[in-house]
Amino acid sequence: MSIITLALSKGRIFDDSLPLLAAAGIEVLDDPEKSRKLILATNQPGVRVVLVRASDVPTYVEHGGADLGVAGLDVLLEHGAGWGDSGPGASGLSGLYVPVDLKIARCRMSVATRADFDYAAAVRQGSRIRVASKYTHIARQHFADKGVHVDLIKLYGSMELAPLTGLAEAIVDLVSTGSTLKANHLVEVERIMDISARLVVNQAALKLKREPMRRLIDAFAGAVV
Repeated sequence: MSIITLALSKGRIFDDSLPLLAAAGIEVLDDPEKSRKLILATNQPGVRVVLVRASDVPTYVEHGGADLGVAGLDVLLEHGAGWGDSGPGASGLSGLYVPVDLKIARCRMSVATRADFDYAAAVRQGSRIRVASKYTHIARQHFADKGVHVDLIKLYGSMELAPLTGLAEAIVDLVSTGSTLKANHLVEVERIMDISARLVVNQAALKLKREPMRRLIDAFAGAVV
């Protein structure tokens, strides 16, 4: 019997994926917050879950370390799975298929600055702005579309510090409630796009394990609210 491997990341995506898995008749048998296991069994002998870093989900799926996974649109765009209003399409990268917007782990990608910064003046066409972000591909594309030159500074955490210390004039980051921005005296000045998690599938696995893979994909799609 062939095993289907699903790549998930700990935290919000894992928690939000559980009801979708339940709709497919799949129950994860270990709690990742209590277990040190990285490969989790399920009540279905033909399905297992691997826990990987969120940014690694597309890589595991693309290269066959997992047959399918759940990844945020932000992760897929940074990974290179296409750009556009609808995000990565049904045939993004070679080896990747993105068939379903799961509509979980919702947030938005936005530009934020200090409250006293004149963002409108700073992004007039042909101007230049310093931007800090973990999402450099998304940031570069966004400002290129506006005709604004951008000096990008890649950061991995504490993004809000960049405008406060003068490292950058703006940040591009995920925003959920906006409370972190407010606590650090920053304001959201532009929404780039809405973000949600997508089901991403290895195209080779879809051909080799067609029936069980298709059943699982259809179950995910049918469970989306």
